[in-house]
Amino acid sequence: MAGDHTLSGLAVPEGLDELHDLLEQVGVQHPDVSPADLMLFETAVIEIAGNVVEHGRPPGGVHWKFSIQVRPDRIEATLADDGMAFEDARVLADASMPDADAEDGRGFAMASQVLDELSYERRGSANLWAMVRRRS
Repeated sequence: MAGDHTLSGLAVPEGLDELHDLLEQVGVQHPDVSPADLMLFETAVIEIAGNVVEHGRPPGGVHWKFSIQVRPDRIEATLADDGMAFEDARVLADASMPDADAEDGRGFAMASQVLDELSYERRGSANLWAMVRRRS
């Protein structure tokens, strides 16, 4: 069963709770999606969304919109936000896990490891993130 699910609002900590709820609904409405696939996908989506919440400018004033699609062979998410441009897209190309004593920098590495595709582009005044995990 294919399906589209959307969420929009402010990129604030409470928005992450709403995103968790949306992903829970995806699991309920699509019981054919492997719980492992959904958990790994959710991990990646929340890591990317968490970066927008933490680093989005202006703080508390960034609007976002999520779209999650369940396809027969994959789960896809797009995140569009109106915050300032993500300045260092190179980290996606080299998303390696930081040293064990690093305080941060694991989000992109974790997301890259559990997703089959992760991309970013700036289009006009929007940041666009695309995330894909193939279903097992």
